Amino acid sequence: MSQSIIHVDAFTNQPFAGNPAGVCILPTPGDAAWMQLVAREMSLPETAFLHQQDDGYSLRWFTPLTEVDLCGHATLASAHVLWEQGHLKPDQQARFHTRSGLLTATRSGDWIELDFPAAPEHQTTEYAHLSEALGVRPMYVGKNQWDYLIEVGSEEMVRQMKPDFAALRKVPIRGIMVTSAASTPGYDFVSRFFAPGVGIDEDPVTGSAHSCLGPYWGKRLGKDEMVAYQASARGGVVRVRLSGDRVMLGGQAVTVMQGELVAGGR
Repeated sequence: MSQSIIHVDAFTNQPFAGNPAGVCILPTPGDAAWMQLVAREMSLPETAFLHQQDDGYSLRWFTPLTEVDLCGHATLASAHVLWEQGHLKPDQQARFHTRSGLLTATRSGDWIELDFPAAPEHQTTEYAHLSEALGVRPMYVGKNQWDYLIEVGSEEMVRQMKPDFAALRKVPIRGIMVTSAASTPGYDFVSRFFAPGVGIDEDPVTGSAHSCLGPYWGKRLGKDEMVAYQASARGGVVRVRLSGDRVMLGGQAVTVMQGELVAGGR
């Protein structure tokens, strides 16, 4: 039996930008080993697998190497597909049961807003060799349960970084976000995200990182609503809105292609 899989570019309003994700809506729960093989075959930053459950959908995310606890762009892509293919009515909320709890998405015109748990960082001095591997001088280093947050002095520094990925693979953490206040008009802050330890040298646009970046820059800028730009080669825009211990992440998404998996049972 074949299985449909959809390629979506998330946090962008045009194809071949933003962050690509595979979305696979299953009739029943999938086998974890099979899902990992599909994610490896797709070779996208994340592949999302959903099946209907109670009042929503079970949602799991896989990189080409491993399952992860939280992924913003593949959640955005999943919600986009549910509405686009008529699984949900345009005014119906998308509800996802995940390893990080219940996540929801709402639609407003061409934009989708995700409701994610905040993941604030705390300052740390435990980052030996990290600045050397990144090739930048940190102004501040923080860490949350998944990632390092590195603030540097300018948007230009963020954009021009050329990390040593072999060295970063030795850092025992999911990823490293490097950020600065924005100098480009229309944006409040910029960032890049590196996660070679889970098979992604540079993630194009990382929704879950903004669960940390949002509260961080909210405190520094004195704002509850911000517009962020992730300055990867593909690039992407994230609207950030702070609400207590939650962070609302707004983005757009575009379907690029749809295909059928015709080999390998689930």
